[in-house]
Amino acid sequence: MPQTTPFTAKFVPNPYGSGHTHYKPVEESYGGLLYHDNNLVSGSLEALIQHLVPTVDYYPDRSYIFTFLLSSRLFLHPFELMSRVCYLCVEHHRVGDPQIDKKRIRDIAPKIVQLLTEWTETFPYDFRDERMMRSLKEMTHRLAFGDELSRRAMQRLIQRLLRKLTILGQYEESLVTSGSAAAVAAAAAAAAVEKPGGLKAKQHVVRREECVLNLCDDPFILAQQLTHIEMERLSYIGPEEFVQAFTQKRPSDNHKSFFSKRRASNLEAYVEWFNRLSYLVATEICLPVKKKHRARVLEFFIDVARECFNIGNFNSLMAIITGMNMNPVSRLKKTWGKVNTDKFEILEHQMDPSNNFYNYRTALRGATQRSATAHTTREKIVIPFFSLFIKDIYFLNEGCASRLPNGHVNFEKFWELAKQVSEFLSWRQVICPFERDRKTLQYLMSVSVFTEDELQLASYESEGPENNLERDTRRSLRSSLSRM
Repeated sequence: MPQTTPFTAKFVPNPYGSGHTHYKPVEESYGGLLYHDNNLVSGSLEALIQHLVPTVDYYPDRSYIFTFLLSSRLFLHPFELMSRVCYLCVEHHRVGDPQIDKKRIRDIAPKIVQLLTEWTETFPYDFRDERMMRSLKEMTHRLAFGDELSRRAMQRLIQRLLRKLTILGQYEESLVTSGSAAAVAAAAAAAAVEKPGGLKAKQHVVRREECVLNLCDDPFILAQQLTHIEMERLSYIGPEEFVQAFTQKRPSDNHKSFFSKRRASNLEAYVEWFNRLSYLVATEICLPVKKKHRARVLEFFIDVARECFNIGNFNSLMAIITGMNMNPVSRLKKTWGKVNTDKFEILEHQMDPSNNFYNYRTALRGATQRSATAHTTREKIVIPFFSLFIKDIYFLNEGCASRLPNGHVNFEKFWELAKQVSEFLSWRQVICPFERDRKTLQYLMSVSVFTEDELQLASYESEGPENNLERDTRRSLRSSLSRM
């Protein structure tokens, strides 16, 4: 049957395939799978599962493996798929003769190991489910019946998987720790300031002495450190999180315990980082008492944003622009009046949301092409505006039916989904080439930032209210924050 897939160039060639395909410019059906012009377009769920399973004479195309492992969780739990694959690989073909069964297992074992290797390396988080790990160990035991080499390969596979899961656990613990550190810093800053009723206006806001310019006054260095944070957090997002973000919303999901436990925690943490960076930028701008100092910080972040654009770090770029466009910052007319805004307007133009972010998407394509032909690691860096990336995947999922009227799985949809996610994986795999500045990284991730109300009040106290509504708002904020 045909093996051609729409984006096979994304993957290493099939080590077990012949490499020969025959062009068929018509629709053809093979055992519950429907092809059009040699591309798989739909199939029953059972036929798709069987198409994943290797035999002595067949090994599935790598792009198919990735696409089906990614999308199948919309229909069944990974553990159910794992159980079905293990059964079809081994138990389904037992004949009861120990010698024949042993020979067959020995013949197919390398392909089973290869399939499970691809599964554990691309979707390691699936194996945080104890049932998945148990199935993996049971398969190791079954393969030992026929092939010692494959048993050893499975043991090495499990060891690599356990190392990955340990690193993931440590990373998630560090997110909790850094979040707690930021909360403690904010509480300490608030506790250190007394707030008697007779204080002047500027003392109603907790103004910490720390400032990013005291730590790092080079826009290029700060952009590099932001890129470190972005790339580290990207590297821990599992491809399945993009799909599980949809599955957890479905009332028909019979496996809520699994998805609510795993959910899309690293994806959510990355979105939270974007929000934190936006508030950090706004805080740093509103923090200084003197106008010239605020203008200096504002110009500094404009330069940081420009360096992020040059690097290919569009997520930090957009977070910085978002922070500058927050009302507490945008209303500081006297501060903006001391800044040359030409560079900022160019950056805003690049990230203009009109025409479905046409300018940004053009710049992203350019960065992607640069990455594909890169001669240095720095040229390979592509960090997309992540909220828009998620939105694109969401609308792809919601805009196309997963099931066709005949009950088939709409595999054309999942080819496109896999294409987008595989491109993300290629960006995620790049190692950040910049030198780390530990103190700056620590500051960016843990320094306290103003809340929305604190930002608004800091803005009013930097440049006073312009009308009665703003004066009433300032009075209300002073009252509410003084009671906290």
